[in-house]
Amino acid sequence: MKHLIWLFALLLLILHQDYWQWGRSDIVFGFVPYTMAYQMFVSVTTAVVWILAIIYCWPDNVDGIKPLNKPKPKKPRATDTENGFADFGDGGRAL
Repeated sequence: MKHLIWLFALLLLILHQDYWQWGRSDIVFGFVPYTMAYQMFVSVTTAVVWILAIIYCWPDNVDGIKPLNKPKPKKPRATDTENGFADFGDGGRAL
């Protein structure tokens, strides 16, 4: 299925470059220019192919992957641990 989705993606990439339709001035549905209707079709088809790619090609163990750059834990400041209270620089007169 992966190869079929890659083929669809490549086909959509080629069909998106619609240089052969630049001169068309037809109206579709009575108000939409043909080239805009074509691009709407390509956009919806691309969304469907993307949904199929997520369903059939997305790895199962994504949640189990650990990030490469783990954030380092912050070291507590000395004033945070002296009395068990944080020092806000007001000498304890916050209230």
